[in-house]
Amino acid sequence: MPPDFSSLNLIDAYPEPRPAATTVATLLKRMQDKGFVAYTQYGNSREYYALVKKADYFSTHMSGIIRNFFGNSVLRFASFFTESGNLTEAELRELRNIVDKEIEKKKND
Repeated sequence: MPPDFSSLNLIDAYPEPRPAATTVATLLKRMQDKGFVAYTQYGNSREYYALVKKADYFSTHMSGIIRNFFGNSVLRFASFFTESGNLTEAELRELRNIVDKEIEKKKND
């Protein structure tokens, strides 16, 4: 998605069947109310832009999921994800490599 976009650009970015314009408008309104996006008015149209970086948005929501569904335990989340995620052996090995790299970073700090 480009940095600035209209609701029509957003709808066009979806594959068929595309969401209804009212659905997108509702989503954008909710995101605006939460302070994630804002817009500039140009006549009858609005150009939306992000107020929050994607990584910050994702981090906030993942923290909420971990808090609300896993008792604020990243370990429980990781356990659930690895046991219920239908990961392949290769994916599990890659996940282990990621964890091992983070352990090494912690040792060196």
